Amino acid sequence: MVSVLFFDFGGTLDGPLHWLDRFVAQYRAMEVDISRDELAPAFDHATSAGYRAEKTVQRFGLADLVRFHAGNQIEFLVRQSAEPVRARFATLDSARKHRIVEGIAAGFVRATRQGMESNRGVLAALKERFRIGVISNFYGNLDRILEEAGMNRSLDTIIDSSRVGIFKPDHRIFEKALSAIGVKAVDAAMIGDSLRKDCAPAHRLGLKTVWYRSPESVHPAAKDEAAADFMVSSLGEVANLRW
Repeated sequence: MVSVLFFDFGGTLDGPLHWLDRFVAQYRAMEVDISRDELAPAFDHATSAGYRAEKTVQRFGLADLVRFHAGNQIEFLVRQSAEPVRARFATLDSARKHRIVEGIAAGFVRATRQGMESNRGVLAALKERFRIGVISNFYGNLDRILEEAGMNRSLDTIIDSSRVGIFKPDHRIFEKALSAIGVKAVDAAMIGDSLRKDCAPAHRLGLKTVWYRSPESVHPAAKDEAAADFMVSSLGEVANLRW
């Protein structure tokens, strides 16, 4: 019988959009023409920069983290992106780059806080029936982000990859979470928006798995759909699942 629910964070608890898709939307809101495929290398670069700067980033709340991420994206686009993308960004002066970063960060934070506000009530309702944890590839400051959002009161454990030194899809991060909360795999479920990082490794360990497939998100072709025992289009649907 499932008694513990583990949630992913980015694209799940702060959903519905994956962070890459949310950034693309904010670039377009700033009238910057860029596709998901064009932004993806800059997004990956900024993510890696955040992991490398863990000791600095640990002090960041959501707004500072997103500004850091957006700033690193812009610098990559200006200096390292593929040639016609770099050509479009190389002409930006410092003032324009600053305005883009600030605009993107403000819109991203606003959208993220709206997602967390909506899902905070979902967590509170589930807390009446389950113990709840978060397992996320993050930057060492996830506890602060969740506290800012008022979600921490519904959580029994937070497993931040940068804090434990293990990143999904490594199965050991799920084992850390199971140990932290004191539960066997068969009595737990993992809910996340990534089949590869959330569902597949958790499924192999024996957890029930729930694929959060929001209609608003981009879902590249996936080979691991069998790794999901359930699929939901909103986190509110988790309460109605028959485990």
